[in-house]
Order: sequence, then structure tokens, then C-alpha cells
Amino acid sequence: MTVTHDSQTPDALDPEALHVPVIAWFDRHARDLPWRRPEAGAWGVMVSEFMLQQTPVSRVLPVYEEWLARWPRPADLAAEAPGEAVRAWGRLGYPRRALRLHGAARAIAERHGGEVPRVHAQLLALPGIGEYTAAAVASFAYGQRHAVLDTNVRRVFARAATGIQYPPNATTAAERRLARALLPDEESTAARWAAASMELGALVCTARNEDCGRCPIAARCAWRLAGKPAHDGPARRGQTYAGTDRQVRGRLLAVLREAATPVSQSALDAVWDEPVQRARALDGLVADGLVEPLDGGLYRLPLG
Repeated sequence: MTVTHDSQTPDALDPEALHVPVIAWFDRHARDLPWRRPEAGAWGVMVSEFMLQQTPVSRVLPVYEEWLARWPRPADLAAEAPGEAVRAWGRLGYPRRALRLHGAARAIAERHGGEVPRVHAQLLALPGIGEYTAAAVASFAYGQRHAVLDTNVRRVFARAATGIQYPPNATTAAERRLARALLPDEESTAARWAAASMELGALVCTARNEDCGRCPIAARCAWRLAGKPAHDGPARRGQTYAGTDRQVRGRLLAVLREAATPVSQSALDAVWDEPVQRARALDGLVADGLVEPLDGGLYRLPLG
């Protein structure tokens, strides 16, 4: 295994000493998830990556299975109205992801003959695809060498390599340099490392109650060796929901998803007592393209 060393790699850190035990651990403990199976293909990987953003696997699994059964190819989704994607998204949360996935499916159908592109730059050019998702699809679907930095990976790297409990709230240039420095040169190994480090963060090196006794690199973890110093950076962002505009938006969308015909203003008014917040949430849904207002005070999921 050949490893590229970078000036940003901590002096005491041996990348290969992390790769071997983490990948071996992954070989034994990786969850059997449908998007990791060969039959999932690149489209299945892409769908999973959209759904898993800020949403746990347990909630994604049933929606993912239904989605792929209904739309097994990008062209199948592209042929539907975007509102159907929002409807099928159900209660996964952050429903703009459904519109973005629909937009990506249309672009794939129109620009790439219905096949999820292999080239990273082409993935990045798809609507709704950012730096993380493009790298994840290229790595997990096509076995390419890319630094894949989700929250779990960033936490593993922060602890093992940098010696801090949590990474910054937003991905930094230093984190990207470190991720590139830790990336194996061999494409297949790099892709396996990306998946393995992500799984380690999801199952062992979790945000709370980390299980160092199960960690394959605990003996080399800079944070553990330093005595697990407490986080002293900016406050970590919470995930409050109750009483927020997000909750109101979710209730409004639930009414529209369950309706076969346009919904009246009065039906939407019934979901939330506070009129100013309710109106703000509905205006936000319209502005985001998740809801279409019609004449006569009616609303529906988007058709165009």
C-alpha cells in the first residue's frame, strides 16, 4: 500500500497505521446496507447519499427501499412531477433534498443518457450535488480516490489525528488537507478507507458515548492519549425541532402529501395555531419550490 505524505499530516501520525486496522475492522463489522450491495449501482448510492444527510439510517431504510422500487433509474424519477418526489420523501425531513434529487435525476437523463456520471467534475456539476456528495458517489459507486468528509469522518479525524473532541462546525481547509494527507494512493484502498472511516464514526467513535474499547485505532488516537480533553471551541449547533418553523413546515407538507387534490387555505390553517409563524412557514415552502399556490386560495405539491 502506497501512501502520500503531506506537510499538513501531524508528525506522529502514520497514515498506513490507521488504514490497515480501520479497514480490517470494517471488513468484520460493516453493516449490510442496501446501498452497499453491488445491485444498488451508482443511482442507489446517490439516492442514499441524499437521504442520509442529517437523517439516521433507521429512518432512511424504508423510504430508500420504496424509492428504488418506484424509481429504479434516474430517468424514472425524472419523468415524474417534482411534487411526487416530495410526496415520496415522507417524513425524512429537509424536503428540499427531494427536489434537489429530482433535479439531479432530470440532469442525468438529459445530459448523461440516464447514467450517473463517473467523472467527479460532472457529478459536481449536477444540480443539488455539493463537494461531499460528488466525492461520496465517485468513491462508493465507482471506487475512485477522493476525500469523503461527512460529519462522522470529520469527527474520527479530529480525534485520532488532531487530538480534539469535535471538528469545527463547518469543514475547514485544514480538514481537507488532512483528509488528503490520510488518503491511500491506491484507488480501491482509498475507496475502502472512505467507507471504513465513515462507519467507524457512525458505530464506535460517535458524538456521545464513544466506545474506545471497540476502536481499532484507540492506541494511536491523539485525543484519547491526551486524556480526552473536553471541547473548548465554539458551541456545537443543536438540532432543536419542537416549535420551530421546521416543525410547522413539516405539518403543512404532511397535509399536502396526503391529499390527492389541491388543498384549501383553511385546511392548512388547521395544522398550527399561531398565524404569523404559519404564514411564514407556508411562504417559505412556496419560495423553496416545495408548494405551488393556485387561484382560489388552493395549494398543491409542485408539478413543474
